[in-house]
Amino acid sequence: MQVINTEIPDVKIIKPRVFEDSRGYFFESFRQDRLLEAGITAPFIQDNQSLSSKGIVRGLHFQRPPYAQGKLVRVIKGGVLDVAVDLRRGSSYYGRHIIVELNEQNKWLCWIPEGFAHGFLTLADNTIFSYKCTNYYEKSSEGCIRWNDPDLGIPWDIGNPVLSEKDQQGSPFKNFITPF
Repeated sequence: MQVINTEIPDVKIIKPRVFEDSRGYFFESFRQDRLLEAGITAPFIQDNQSLSSKGIVRGLHFQRPPYAQGKLVRVIKGGVLDVAVDLRRGSSYYGRHIIVELNEQNKWLCWIPEGFAHGFLTLADNTIFSYKCTNYYEKSSEGCIRWNDPDLGIPWDIGNPVLSEKDQQGSPFKNFITPF
């Protein structure tokens, strides 16, 4: 398992070692000791999974403290453009984002710590997205920033994605007061 810092060093890409042969493949999708060695010390207490058609945008979501969540995300089937936006007050990366393509071929994972908004665009039909969380979901704590906010400048490369009602009503970033 190789852990790589992104342009925002607290967000990490995890590349598992994949063993392939004529039968298929095998890899460790989660190994706590390797994550601890990489400085990812948060406990994971909830797993989530979603199924989406191609062209769906989910996000940019976050949970306010005391229910803030770190997420270890991956794609089981299909592919996504995965996005994390730094919302941490005082961070030199505040308002900046990283984008990583996660898909069933590369089998990469992405660690997104507390204090980030998270979202993704599905690149294939029947995409199965899975993630481990460091805190329980709490509806009263959820927040959403507009996925296509011009102040964030995220190059989604899609004009009219399918959005949930919540995502259609995301807050503009310029009006956002960070709780982190």
